[in-house]
Amino acid sequence: MNGYDLVIRGGLIVDGTGAAPFVADLAIVDGCIAAIGNGLADGAEEVDASGRLVTPGFVDVHTHYDGQVTWDNRLAPSTLHGVTTAVIGNCGVGFAPCKPDAAARHGMIRLMEGVEDIPHPVLAEGLPWTWESFPDYLDFLASRSFDADIAALVPHAPLRVYVMGERGARREAATAEDIAAMCRLLGEALDHGALGIATSRSLFHRSSDGTPIPTYQAAQDELLAFARVLREKGKGVFQIVEDLHLPGAGLGPLADLAREAGRPLTFSIGTGNVGPYHWPRLLEELGAANAEGLVVKAQLMPRAIGMILGFELTLNPFYTTQTYRALAELPLAERLAALRRPDTRAAILAEPVDPDPALVLGRMVRMFDSMFLLGEEPDYEQPPERSIAARAQAAGVTPEELAYDLLAAGESGGKLYLAMANYADGNLDALGVMLDHPDVVLGLGDGGAHVGTICDASYSTFALKHWVRDRAHGRKRVEDMVHRMTQATAQLCGLDDRGVLAPGMRADLNIIDLERLGLGHPQVHYDLPGGGRRLIQQATGYDLTMVKGVVVQRAGMATGALPGQLVRCG
Repeated sequence: MNGYDLVIRGGLIVDGTGAAPFVADLAIVDGCIAAIGNGLADGAEEVDASGRLVTPGFVDVHTHYDGQVTWDNRLAPSTLHGVTTAVIGNCGVGFAPCKPDAAARHGMIRLMEGVEDIPHPVLAEGLPWTWESFPDYLDFLASRSFDADIAALVPHAPLRVYVMGERGARREAATAEDIAAMCRLLGEALDHGALGIATSRSLFHRSSDGTPIPTYQAAQDELLAFARVLREKGKGVFQIVEDLHLPGAGLGPLADLAREAGRPLTFSIGTGNVGPYHWPRLLEELGAANAEGLVVKAQLMPRAIGMILGFELTLNPFYTTQTYRALAELPLAERLAALRRPDTRAAILAEPVDPDPALVLGRMVRMFDSMFLLGEEPDYEQPPERSIAARAQAAGVTPEELAYDLLAAGESGGKLYLAMANYADGNLDALGVMLDHPDVVLGLGDGGAHVGTICDASYSTFALKHWVRDRAHGRKRVEDMVHRMTQATAQLCGLDDRGVLAPGMRADLNIIDLERLGLGHPQVHYDLPGGGRRLIQQATGYDLTMVKGVVVQRAGMATGALPGQLVRCG
């Protein structure tokens, strides 16, 4: 046909299906792919993609932009890394439904602050609270435009508290009437375009006051009732976080939910840094569930799950000491000047970790065997001999002394990287095995959350850079890595109009220079409401990113175009 809006010439098409890449032209008309082949007719605009990958836009199934999308039109940092569709509402936390009173809103903010590390002042200033019900929230989002599409899961925690009040917040058992009311609201949300339901029964998910998430002890019958709503509606995905690392934990209860729903279910998988390791058994159970005909997919972060530590960030190895706390609220320049004084250094190094159980991270951020200098060019798979513990031993100092001095000096960006999980045996080999499983997809980037401690929304760039191009052994095929964050994630969510480069599909795509693909050092930006702080990690190597045929990123710079919208599912 003639009259193409745009033709991408001579790129290596990685179509998202897992098929071998091939060189071809790709034509776009009215925001959709019109043709793929050789010698296509001229377009109104032409893009030379010779020597470049052309991939579907990445579908990120695990983000927490629930607040950010109410005040910001850009889904940074995810959209800096080729993401064209983002799913919000994960882990059972969000801001709808919510009673229109200050106490209820404060409770939701406190929960999101605790579970997802988004500061209370940022949320209190940024959230407009123009909704009460989940359909109201969707309608508000539908009135806005973005640099990527968004789809929203119904978060179980606000749903439970909305129906049960303080009984729900205190994790009391839901009555039959409570469950019926929650199911009615879930059904209304699905009718209005919600993507599904999300919940968490993880003890790690706590409010900012240390209280476990309201859904922590939710009975299986409560979740099975939600599953039946999905079955009745014939749509929706079930997202759940469970403490599957605990001895005896398994996929049985999750498979029961998927079986009852007749719909896809997704959960998080990974590994601890030390044994015993449960993930091989979980992979076996995952394969068995899918062999039965269930659709159960495990989300995997393709690098260590960790935290970035620094004196400008939320956490550092000394944040619980009395001397550091006394300095923590000073302006950064004054704080650093004080921390560089010998007397301050001596006082902080002499103080023990605060034993308060609410400050459990105070002990975790001293796991020096798994802590590394991040570096200007971040290396996320450093060997144990480059850990802070090993370097300190070689230098004849304590790990605390070395960590303090590196942070105070600002060396290589002044940030340390703590690999808390997925770093079994001092490498990522276990992840390599998981990445070969047919029912594992890429996810857990947590874009929009943990803004002062992580920037894992860059996982898509890392997957291609590290696992496809750079790793010394165990590299993966580009078509497989792309599949696990395009078609596989889109199909998981029922977003069948995207995730594959084929005629008739949406023109959500990336043009990537794989040889130039790189990750910058995470930088602190003070651009959240109220001047709030967040980490942003830039990428190089993305020639352009398109959403519905419109260029939203070109050579690493936002174009200002906002073609993204709320996706109403079903």
